[in-house]
Amino acid sequence: MKNKLILWLSVVLLIVLIAFMAKDLFKTGNVSQENVYEYDLNSLRHVDASKISHKESKQIKIDADEIHTIAVDQDDNIYVGTDKNVLVLNSEGKQINSLKLRQAASCITVMENGNILVGMSNRIDIRKPNGSLRNSFVVKGDRTYITSIAVQDTNVFIADAGQKIIHHYSIDGIKIKEIGEENRAEGIKGFVIPSPYFDLLIGRQGELWAVNPGRHAFEAYNFKGEQISSWNRTSMSVEGFSGCCNPSNIAILSDGSFVTAEKGLERVKIHLPSGDFKSVVAAPDLFEPGTVGIDLAVDSEDRILVLDPVKRLIRIFEAK
Repeated sequence: MKNKLILWLSVVLLIVLIAFMAKDLFKTGNVSQENVYEYDLNSLRHVDASKISHKESKQIKIDADEIHTIAVDQDDNIYVGTDKNVLVLNSEGKQINSLKLRQAASCITVMENGNILVGMSNRIDIRKPNGSLRNSFVVKGDRTYITSIAVQDTNVFIADAGQKIIHHYSIDGIKIKEIGEENRAEGIKGFVIPSPYFDLLIGRQGELWAVNPGRHAFEAYNFKGEQISSWNRTSMSVEGFSGCCNPSNIAILSDGSFVTAEKGLERVKIHLPSGDFKSVVAAPDLFEPGTVGIDLAVDSEDRILVLDPVKRLIRIFEAK
């Protein structure tokens, strides 16, 4: 009898416990539904005013359905790649030319001699300064997706986010080598590129700089393909980069400092050549939440041109 009583009381206690747990499970009143493992990006969108070094001095509205990329030439003319053409503007924003494209532009760079290189999916078109076609070549590969072009003399370096590699070509379209493939013996870890953002530029000493976005890193290579320098900054704070793959786009100032754009937490910053954080150019609250593809260019006066693809604007920032 005693054992039956103990068993009955145990069953009652179990029912009460289950009911209590169910009440907590389905209660939606004052119980927080927040995932404690998620960080709050909204709290990071605020930037201390003392860290902002630039002010927005001008906006240029672009008449296009889509704008994807921006570049500046030696005379500070502005090139905007759209879904249909390359628009050429003078430094004041007045259109002076329009070059029709066979595909949407994914990236643009302009050589010192005025030749214009346009990346489109798996193809590079090279235009003469007047816009006529000089030559064109395809970067072979089933997954090729060109996201950036850097040029030094007759060397053309092509960032391929699909194949996660840098292709080195001649200006005439002859393949020379690939750069950045994983090589543990040489200390090259390989590129981690989870999304189609993979940017390049030529440094002040003629070295090739590439973003390794999945590692929040910058890597410098010589033209032999040897890695000669690198730095990374992974941090949720303004001093570094966070998320799956940042920075998404880069440019360089005359003193060798890097201008960086991010996605996920939309902001534009300056990092010293060493990689150390210097300042914020444009805080997240200037952009629509969710904006991606914020491209960058720098003119001869170190003005920073920011392509805002959501608002379809070129936004020009100058040092305060």
